Amino acid sequence: MDAQNVAQLQAFVQLCRAKPEVLHDPQLGFLRDWMESLGASIPPAPTSATPGSTQEGPTPTASASKPTPPPEPEPESSEEEESEESDLDIDMEGVIERDTDPPPDMGDESIEVTEDMMDQSNDKRAEAQAAMNEGEKDKAITLWTEAIRLNPLSAPLFARRASCFLRMNKPNAAIHDCDRAVALNPDSAAGYKWRGKAHKLLGHWEEAARDLATAQKIDYDDDTYLLLKEVQPKAQRIQEHRRKKERRHEEKELKARKKRVRKAKEAQEKAKREQEERERQGPSAGGFPGGFPGGFPGSFPGMGGFPGAGGAAGGMPGGMPGGMPGMPDINKIMSDPEIMAAFQDPEVLAAFQDVSQHPENLAKYQSNPKIANLIAKMSTKFGGGPGGPPGGPPMGDPPAEPPVDDGLD
Repeated sequence: MDAQNVAQLQAFVQLCRAKPEVLHDPQLGFLRDWMESLGASIPPAPTSATPGSTQEGPTPTASASKPTPPPEPEPESSEEEESEESDLDIDMEGVIERDTDPPPDMGDESIEVTEDMMDQSNDKRAEAQAAMNEGEKDKAITLWTEAIRLNPLSAPLFARRASCFLRMNKPNAAIHDCDRAVALNPDSAAGYKWRGKAHKLLGHWEEAARDLATAQKIDYDDDTYLLLKEVQPKAQRIQEHRRKKERRHEEKELKARKKRVRKAKEAQEKAKREQEERERQGPSAGGFPGGFPGGFPGSFPGMGGFPGAGGAAGGMPGGMPGGMPGMPDINKIMSDPEIMAAFQDPEVLAAFQDVSQHPENLAKYQSNPKIANLIAKMSTKFGGGPGGPPGGPPMGDPPAEPPVDDGLD
C-alpha cells in the first residue's frame, strides 16, 4: 500500500472517531459487517440526524440527552451479557447433522496377526483405495473393513477408512476410526487430521482446531493448514466467550460472598449491642424476666397480692400477719439479689406460678424449705416479719404434729 492510500485511510479513521455516525452511511455497510465480524462494537445510529445533514444542530441535543439515561446502563449491560452468554454468533456454514449409524466394525484386537494375514490385509487395502478413487465409496468401506479384520492393529487402515467416511458425510463414524488410529499410534498425523476435519463438519470448532494443530506439529500439510486457518478464529472466539463468562460468574460469586459476610457482621454487631444493653440494664431493670410469676401485684392469693397480706383470709400459716395494711415495695423485691436468684430455680418459679393461679394449692408447698424461705424473705419487704398469727408456727418451720396418745396414762 502506497503512502497516499495510507494517508487517506488515516484521515478516514480520524473522521470516524470525530463523527461515529458516519459509519451508518448505507454505502459503508460492507465496512460495518467486517468490523462486527472482528468483534467490534458499532455506536448506535443517531435518531435525529442523517448522514448528509450538518451535525452542528443535533450535536447539542444528543449530548444533552445523554445525561438522562445514566441510571440505566447497568441493567442494559447485564441484559447484553445474558444475551451474549445465551447466544454466541458463530458462522455455521458447512456444518452437517451428526450421523447416527452404528459404530463401524473395529476388528478383534486380541487376535494374533500372522504375516499371511498382513499380506492379505495389504491386498484388501489396495483394492479399497482403488475403489475409493473410482468413487465406489460403499465398496471401499467394505474392503477397508475386511483389511481391518485381518490386521486390527494397523493405525493407517483406520485413518484411511475414516477419510472414506468423511467423503460419505459420516463424521461420527470417522471420529470412531480416528480415535482407534490415535490410540494405536499417538503420532498418527492422518488420524488427527481426519478427526479434526470430522469435528469441523459437526461444528466442534475447539476440538477441530486442537486436532488440526496437533496434526500440523507432527507432519505439516498444506491442506491441514488451510483447514486450521478456517477453524481457529471460531475456536478462539468461543474460548474468549467462555473466559468472559467465567469472569462474570466469579465476579458475581465474589459480590454474593461479600454480601453474606456483610450481613453476618451486621448480625453479630446487632447481637453484641443487644447483649451489652442487657448487661448494662442489669437483672433488676425491667423486672423479673417474663414478668413476676402470675403478675405482681394482683397475682398472689389474698388481697390480690402476697399470701396473707391485706387481711387475706386463710393466709399461709406462718405467713404475714393477717390484715396487714399497705402495698409491697416492688422495687425492693425486684432489686433483692437473693429473691431474684431464688426465682431462677425452675422448681420455685413453677410453684409460685401454680399458687398465683390456684391459691388453694398453697398448702402443698408449705413444707418445701425453698418456698418457705423465699416467702419469709419476701414478707420482710412488706414491712412484716417472719412470725405468723397466733397458733401458727414460725415461718419456714413445718407445722407441729399433735402428740400421739399411746394409751399408757
